[in-house]
Amino acid sequence: MDVVTGNEMVTIPPGQVTLSDRRTQRSWSVELAPYQLAAFPVTQALYAQITGQRPSAAHGDRLPVESVSWWDAARFCNALSLHDGLPPAYRLHADGEGGEGGEGGEGGEGIEWDASADGYRLPTEAEWEHACRAGTTGPQYAPLDTIAWYRGNSQERIHAVGGKRPNPWGLHDMLGNVWDWCWDVYDAEVYGSYRVLRGGGWFDEHWSCRASARRRSHPTFQVDDVGFRVARTLV
Repeated sequence: MDVVTGNEMVTIPPGQVTLSDRRTQRSWSVELAPYQLAAFPVTQALYAQITGQRPSAAHGDRLPVESVSWWDAARFCNALSLHDGLPPAYRLHADGEGGEGGEGGEGGEGIEWDASADGYRLPTEAEWEHACRAGTTGPQYAPLDTIAWYRGNSQERIHAVGGKRPNPWGLHDMLGNVWDWCWDVYDAEVYGSYRVLRGGGWFDEHWSCRASARRRSHPTFQVDDVGFRVARTLV
């Protein structure tokens, strides 16, 4: 990955994370093998370098890319893999955005995740929360004002990546600035193909910027406080 853009991959140690959903009062544990996660959200400079596009509502090379759909993020992951000479993690089909009902099953009819490929991909929400917590147990890994841009300190605008201190594993902006798309379907029985968002954004109150907070959005929606960061499987 081109370090000029400010992106670098951090190797995340194995572990177990317990996820919870306030709406359903459900919790479940996930065992994780080691993997890699980007130290920063994907920047507008990197997104433009790989795709030739600048979709964001705000503009700046070091700002996180936003106003990108889940499908945009998945296509970017494959393009970045090809750019770096890695096997793409996703198999995208022509009907991937075929409207309502266009997705189904674990990965959806329009996309398949090749778990044997070590190219770039979206993190699972278990990987995201494990990496966000970085061995800590509270709702935030440090006082929020020191680690996150949120409504209380952002002046209601997005900020350049890396402006706040990282978590103990060297990951920046895990909370605040932009929400991160994750691979997972949120709740297929209730919300269909909606995908998981994690981390909170620049316009969110402090209670949304928690390691455990979950949000959802349709995979075709493009929102000005939603971006993503990339992961890689260690094979």
